[in-house]
Amino acid sequence: MPGTESTADGRAAGTPARPARSDARRNRERLLDAARDAFATTPDHVRLDAIARAAGVGIGTLYRHFPTREALVEALYAAELDEVVADSPKLLDELEPAAALRAWMTRYAAFFRIKRGMSQTLRAGWASGTIATPATRERITETLALMLRSGAETGSLRADVAPEDVTVMLLGVFLSTTATETTQHVDRLLDLLVDALRPTAPPDRRTRPQR
Repeated sequence: MPGTESTADGRAAGTPARPARSDARRNRERLLDAARDAFATTPDHVRLDAIARAAGVGIGTLYRHFPTREALVEALYAAELDEVVADSPKLLDELEPAAALRAWMTRYAAFFRIKRGMSQTLRAGWASGTIATPATRERITETLALMLRSGAETGSLRADVAPEDVTVMLLGVFLSTTATETTQHVDRLLDLLVDALRPTAPPDRRTRPQR
């Protein structure tokens, strides 16, 4: 209509922006899924065109969603961290706290593998300011605090453990297995860590040797 003001994208003023097309959303999710798989199994030099092929889209589609390698890495990192944090209350709804904590540790280990695959890009982006610095350790520690509190309330986990200490121990497990990591090795170490977080039963006086 004559005299109607419009926005830069051609919409009439006051008209809400149209939601992203469903195919565009699907393409973005496919690209993130392909990038997740690539960075979990390949060092930081994974090629963007390989990610596009794995997602079943052209390289132009990848660049429309993620104009730079840093943009893709930042989006994937943020999405993975959000999922790791969101998984904890779901697991607590499904499992008793000690089992939920162990299952969550497996999920966190997968996140750490992906993070390690993106490490060069992440470090460079954080140093230059092209990738926002996330509050990763704080969010992981808050998640552990939630799970430890739940376990302490049911008596399945110790009540005298600082969540910050568990964060440090988990990082120790992941960093110490970087060179020779196998799923079985990491699983054994995580099993030991959860066992250490269980309450110690008092000794049975009846089993003490007679003097």
